[in-house]
Amino acid sequence: MDHHPFTFLSHLPLPEHTSTAILVCLILIVFALRVRPKLTDTSKAIEPEDGITARNVAEAFVEGMSSIAEGVIGHHYKQYVPLLATFFAFILVSNLLGLIPGVSPPTSNSNVTFALGVTSFIAYNVYGLKASGAKYLKHFLGPVLFLAPLLLVIELMSHAFRPLSLGIRLFANMFADHELIRIFTELTFFGFPVIFYVLGTLVCVVQAVVFTMLTAVYISGAVHEEH
Repeated sequence: MDHHPFTFLSHLPLPEHTSTAILVCLILIVFALRVRPKLTDTSKAIEPEDGITARNVAEAFVEGMSSIAEGVIGHHYKQYVPLLATFFAFILVSNLLGLIPGVSPPTSNSNVTFALGVTSFIAYNVYGLKASGAKYLKHFLGPVLFLAPLLLVIELMSHAFRPLSLGIRLFANMFADHELIRIFTELTFFGFPVIFYVLGTLVCVVQAVVFTMLTAVYISGAVHEEH
């Protein structure tokens, strides 16, 4: 008989990755609702708070996402910050949830990671079309007319592989990371495998950054195609 590790949400009527994805969304919504009044109230927003507070975390997060977007995309980067921030926040919280014993993160399921990849794919193509109109489609044909059929096939295959590569990279890394932590935790009877949780946390952050950065690169390539 196969051994299936215990998880808290496995007995819900929904698939487990769906349940944990909903949980992540609820966590982010609650956090956003908590900090929103403090950020929208201009009289309070100018007064700094001491220590690590929800507002300080939110401000640092927005500044970090804005810096990434500006550094990769450049001019008019602000309109892309909400998407990049959403990707990063969802993936990071999902990854970190997997460090809790009894919780299976949604990012260790290929359906979720592939859906994130497809969302990134659709988004950057939509941004490209909005930025350049029909001219955006010309870059699939290349600069030389007689090579256009060949370049069209190459470009289509290259772009079609992007959501798959984004999804597989995230899924493979997070599945392996959390499986290793689970195995070493079960084998450790005395003490706490702190080193594996530290490394696991680092992997969680890195994978969220990589996905977000690659999406920003794809957006930059799409909206600056005319150059």
